[in-house]
Amino acid sequence: MQHHHSVDASGVFSGPVGGELRAMLASKENVLAALQVDLSTALRFATGWVVVTSERLLACEPGTTTWRSWPLGDGLALRLHDHGGVGSLELHSPQARLALWRFTLAHHAQALRLVQRFEQQMALGAGNTAAEDDEPACPTCHTPLPPDTDECPACARAQPPQTSTWVLLRLWRFARPYRKQLAAGFALTLASTAATLVPPYLTIPLMDDILIPFQNGKQIDPMLVLLYLGGLLLSALLAWGLSWARTYILALVSERIGADLRTTTYEHLLRLSLDYFGGKRTGDLMARIGSETDRINVFLSLHALDFVTDVLMIVMTAAILFSINPWLALVTLVPLPFIGWMIHTVRDRLRTGFEKIDRVWSEVTNVLADTIPGIRVVKAFAQEKREAQRFRDANQHNLEVNDKLNKTWSLFTPTVSLLTEIGLLVVWAFGIWLVSRNQITVGVLTAFIAYIGRFYGRLDSMSRIVSVTQKAAAGAKRIFDILDHVSNVPDPAQPVKVDKVQGAISMQGVGFRYGSRAVIKGLDLDIRPGEMIGLVGHSGSGKSTLVNLISRFYDVSDGSIQVDGIDIRRFAVADYRRHIGLVLQEPFLFFGTIAENIAYGKPEATREEIVAAARAAHAHEFILRLPHGYDSLVGERGQGLSGGERQRISIARALLIDPRILILDEATSAVDTETEKEIQKALDNLVQGRTTIAIAHRLSTLRKADRLVVMDRGEVVEVGPHDELMEKQGAYWRLYEAQARRAEEDAQAAGVIIDSSLLHPAHPAGNP
Repeated sequence: MQHHHSVDASGVFSGPVGGELRAMLASKENVLAALQVDLSTALRFATGWVVVTSERLLACEPGTTTWRSWPLGDGLALRLHDHGGVGSLELHSPQARLALWRFTLAHHAQALRLVQRFEQQMALGAGNTAAEDDEPACPTCHTPLPPDTDECPACARAQPPQTSTWVLLRLWRFARPYRKQLAAGFALTLASTAATLVPPYLTIPLMDDILIPFQNGKQIDPMLVLLYLGGLLLSALLAWGLSWARTYILALVSERIGADLRTTTYEHLLRLSLDYFGGKRTGDLMARIGSETDRINVFLSLHALDFVTDVLMIVMTAAILFSINPWLALVTLVPLPFIGWMIHTVRDRLRTGFEKIDRVWSEVTNVLADTIPGIRVVKAFAQEKREAQRFRDANQHNLEVNDKLNKTWSLFTPTVSLLTEIGLLVVWAFGIWLVSRNQITVGVLTAFIAYIGRFYGRLDSMSRIVSVTQKAAAGAKRIFDILDHVSNVPDPAQPVKVDKVQGAISMQGVGFRYGSRAVIKGLDLDIRPGEMIGLVGHSGSGKSTLVNLISRFYDVSDGSIQVDGIDIRRFAVADYRRHIGLVLQEPFLFFGTIAENIAYGKPEATREEIVAAARAAHAHEFILRLPHGYDSLVGERGQGLSGGERQRISIARALLIDPRILILDEATSAVDTETEKEIQKALDNLVQGRTTIAIAHRLSTLRKADRLVVMDRGEVVEVGPHDELMEKQGAYWRLYEAQARRAEEDAQAAGVIIDSSLLHPAHPAGNP
């Protein structure tokens, strides 16, 4: 009997393990899915297998070749969990847990598929197999493909499409508002190019009607000479004036296009959700909005204009050459196919090279963006040499990539120049031959050579623009990567108006995933208006993620969060967040005055309102002690202020906007006990009459909460007041007792130090 195995199962059939499995399978038993587990129950690396067949569940324990088997019967269930970067798969019967397997999250997609196949087979019944055994999977990474698509999203992210020069055409959306100025600039370019082509044409009568007859003994006509020279001067002045006007107009337009591009990109960046910034480096984003837009601006203002002029010059020159002598014109164009072939060959190398240069340059800026804000940590750990080495390495990598590209570029440009020189030599030779046969005059040949000089000069200039164009295309792609990114927290098409919020929050079946990792699962919670809720739980239990979902920094994957009975996804994001006050563990202050930082959420606030908020936040006294009071400058990220002072300013900032919903995320965990008392007084003022959700490191600070919500692994395990939860002696009681023991141990350790200092004083009495 021929067995049929799915893509997931293919790896299990190799080696001795596969041989044992094949020997165990019955004649009509098919393997439906397999999971390779790579951790033992003691969390040591070892390889094992969990296999679902049409009849049973089979498992080879990690690090062994022993197989266990469970027939697919009633009540058997597979449960998948992940916590702290480790996945767990549990097999349960109605009475007990039968088995446990652990794996790293690299195997999470396989585990999901195994559970799905197990549940499908349990629904069908042992011995039956679905008509369609295999879901489509990516041939490269074996990840199950989404429905209705042949493209693997994981591979698509890993291999971004190459940049095309056509990406520059997308800049038209920024150029469209200035199309009249661009049309005027193009007309001026046409006129100035035509004016520059007049002087060589006037050399024909100057040579044939004046200079050559004079050599043959004929008198020069002064008026005719003045006429031709006047024509040359007039055409030069006209070309200068028209060229100045077109350069000025197009430079103004390109500056405005560049400014619009920067503004649009920055505004779009501000609208993106937090998960976008989680995967990006500050230096890279700064480089994109700064240097990339500047590069595009230079391309539009200088090089694109030169390119258009070059094209017009070549076309118009070619037309004049053919009108003078078609055969000589054809000889002139001989090098063109070779130059075109070279440009085509080099273009791809340059494009990929410039993309790589951009990425490498962002590495250099990333080192700066990491080190300068963190300079205190660098100095505290004496890591100046290490950071200097990081910068030197990034700079060296940048140098190597540039050197590699310059090898191609340095060969390309002189080769184009050589071909143009050969072309000029061919024209001279063919022209002299035509003059010797009296088919053209010396004046015509002179004019031809003058035109040829301009023709090949422009051709050389056009070849140089290949480099600049590819740089601009690479830059445009990096900017459009930002503009094409859609926020995961979008505004609704027809948002519900939010005039006043009561503060009732309802969470129904809330689920959230970071990539493939489930952080919150099936969470239900109702919070009454004006109620204070304390969120407690171990680190990684999902507390901060939950407040991020309520703030709508992320959108839920499952279920819904409602405020006053309306799904928060129906509100405009900015309108909704105006009703939320946020006080973080690490308050962020901007460079500026104390008053500006307090009024950040309400820039139009009066000085009286700012002072009132500062008084309520117990910040007024220390602010008045500063040299310039409320007008004292705060350094970047609040440098010059203590942690407690920064926190009280952030509380004043939250108080000023008078939010109906208040979120306190570990607001007192980073300060000493005395400062904590000051901050606690400020928080007592802040929470009055507001729906408050507080996360606290010290459980004692949450005693004033109306209810405590205990979380574990993304689920609510207990809800109730402090006293009630202590009586239950459940998850909260264990947390509280563990913290109390730790505090007692710390106190005892401090007591030992004090006693030892009394026993061994530094200066015994009577001996100062």
